[in-house]
Amino acid sequence: MTRASELLFVAQPALGLQIRQLEEELGTALLLRHSRGVAPTPAGQLLYDGARDLLQRAEALKAQVKGLDASTAETLILGLSPSVSVLLGQDIMLEARGRLPNVFLSLFEAMSIGLIEAMDRQEVDVAFAYDYSDRPSLSGTPLFDEELLFVSAPGGDSEQPIALTEALARDLVLASERDPIRRTVEARAQKLGIRPHIVFEAQSVALMKSVVAAGHAATIMPYGIATEELRRGELIGRRIEQPLLRRLYLVKQSQRVPLRAEAEIDAFLGEMAQRLRLALGPLARPFTA
Repeated sequence: MTRASELLFVAQPALGLQIRQLEEELGTALLLRHSRGVAPTPAGQLLYDGARDLLQRAEALKAQVKGLDASTAETLILGLSPSVSVLLGQDIMLEARGRLPNVFLSLFEAMSIGLIEAMDRQEVDVAFAYDYSDRPSLSGTPLFDEELLFVSAPGGDSEQPIALTEALARDLVLASERDPIRRTVEARAQKLGIRPHIVFEAQSVALMKSVVAAGHAATIMPYGIATEELRRGELIGRRIEQPLLRRLYLVKQSQRVPLRAEAEIDAFLGEMAQRLRLALGPLARPFTA
């Protein structure tokens, strides 16, 4: 309820009162309340799905009406993860202006989890997101797999590949347990029967890189996150033997009404994905089912 009230900009007591009034009006409970929060009842889930469908139809109708005027620029909100934004964001923004003249492109940057949540809230239309899992409201097309790098301070490490077991045994700074990269690291460690030596936890990428650059710990992260520091020699990136992989998807709203320039948008995004793959070089590889 706390998170819901924050997202809706409604005080928690007022939100609780509105839900209780709605339950009284419908004559059934909509939420199950317990010590860990709330969960929808079958009736609550039915109401949520139906309301979501109505809102999507209303947005679709509005888009169709606006689309009758071919001179009106259509808006597309494209989500990018931070690493994709670093490697590709500027190219997308500048080239879209010439390639998609009748599309107003707005870029939205967030971690992949945040991108998917924003798409669930219909705040983002299309996104380049990693490690997407199927959702009824979204569709994802896998593009390629990307190797994660072992990143440490310069001076002590060579730039040769590092064994996964050695990487996991080093002092590490990683994001919280909810982070997909952290989950990837821990899942692989569990298969090996070991525990990664996580000594620091930080949600800030800038803070993680600062800790690593100062030599207090190493980390495992995507190339794009540390591109500039790697180029300047402030950090060292090493490939990992028995690599840790994450998969890039092009994710779309399932119910989104296609724009007039949809075919041109698809072609443009396909070219941008190929450019990203080239920028990653040997770290990008064809995905395997």
